[in-house]
Amino acid sequence: MSKPICIKIEDDDPGYPLDVLSVPRHYEEDLERILIPGGLINDRTERMARDIISDFQHEAIVGLCVLKGGYKFFTDLLDKIKIINRSSGQSVPMSVDFIRLKSYLNDQSTGAIEVIGGDNLEDLEGKNVLVVEDIIDTGNTMKQLLTLLQTVRPKSIKVASLLVKRTSKSSGYKPDYAGFEIPDLFVVGYALDYNEYFRDLNVNILCVFGQY
Repeated sequence: MSKPICIKIEDDDPGYPLDVLSVPRHYEEDLERILIPGGLINDRTERMARDIISDFQHEAIVGLCVLKGGYKFFTDLLDKIKIINRSSGQSVPMSVDFIRLKSYLNDQSTGAIEVIGGDNLEDLEGKNVLVVEDIIDTGNTMKQLLTLLQTVRPKSIKVASLLVKRTSKSSGYKPDYAGFEIPDLFVVGYALDYNEYFRDLNVNILCVFGQY
């Protein structure tokens, strides 16, 4: 798989001070800086939507949202696709579904995933599936999900992720569509959370606690 086109945030990128954009006061002491402003996310999401429509060429797709963190990006990406469908010569029919993944360690201490929620995965047989995720960290969970989805014999599977993290722990997996490649930082906002906190930071991506 070729490396996806995305915006690369360098390791030494200073970002933006918290006081130059809108951040809820109850979170100010927890956050270090703003990494990606909401306007940049909006424009990059629109470009990803155009690329997806161009690639599928009028073929119907099923958008499969990975909850919880992916819901904001999923909603915005679908909205962009709908707008382009109405205003351009290219359009793709699209249906939606949602899944949640439960990660755990088995007796051999190897990672595994369990799909909870959503429709029967067998309904994806013979269909073009677009998996939409908030962030690819090591890539291990996504690789396991793709292996699971292949068992139901879809026509094709592509993955769109808002963020891809540069980390030494990476398995090397890259999604088909990526919004931003970011340093090895813990980021919150835009529905990404820390123990369910910060999901209401829906206009910016912010890094919290610095590198880890």
